[in-house]
Amino acid sequence: MNLLNRLFKIGQSEAHAAVNHLEDPINMTEQGLRDLRRDLDKSLHGLAEVKALAIRARNEGESFRTRASDYESKAVLLLQRAHKGELDSAEADRLAGEALLKKAENEAQAARAATDQEKFEHSAAQMDQNVSSLKSTISQWENELKTLKARVTVSTSTLAINKQLAQLDSSGTVALLERMKEKIAVQEALAESYGEIAQAGKSLDAEIDQALGASGAGKASRDLQALKAKLGYRE
Repeated sequence: MNLLNRLFKIGQSEAHAAVNHLEDPINMTEQGLRDLRRDLDKSLHGLAEVKALAIRARNEGESFRTRASDYESKAVLLLQRAHKGELDSAEADRLAGEALLKKAENEAQAARAATDQEKFEHSAAQMDQNVSSLKSTISQWENELKTLKARVTVSTSTLAINKQLAQLDSSGTVALLERMKEKIAVQEALAESYGEIAQAGKSLDAEIDQALGASGAGKASRDLQALKAKLGYRE
């Protein structure tokens, strides 16, 4: 049972870590930018392909129009040679008719190519707008990412400071400081008390010395007067 509980707690912590990781704004933004860049690469590749199709359609149209013009020129040349008697009229008419059919076929192919070219160019224009929009969005979010990183740095620091301030009472730091303040106050009062006691002791000794000094000086004065009288000195 304990093993199952431990496994459950480990899985739960890993799940929370995964959620926190997924919800990290920097990681999410960077992942979004990577997705946008992949979309941009795909769009650029698709745009290049569509433009290539438009170029191919344009080239094919020019080729078909050139061939149609050539077949018309050949039909004219056949009729001119028949008119000059250089070719049989019936054969010239048959060949000229075939040339005109080829001309019509190439004109139809040229028209189809022109339609395809217009369609591809229209698609390329739309895709070009999408590419420009993607580039603008990527540039915008690259700048947003720089701002987000700066905001995350500030918010993380602020969160750490506020968390420490919020936990001061619970951690006993304030109580400890109060106890130290009280202890210092007690020590200061005790030092002042000893100072007063020391001063009081000194004052008492000074009074005693003063009293003794006064009586000693009086006796010395009397002894001096007696000595002078004995010697016959008068004032």
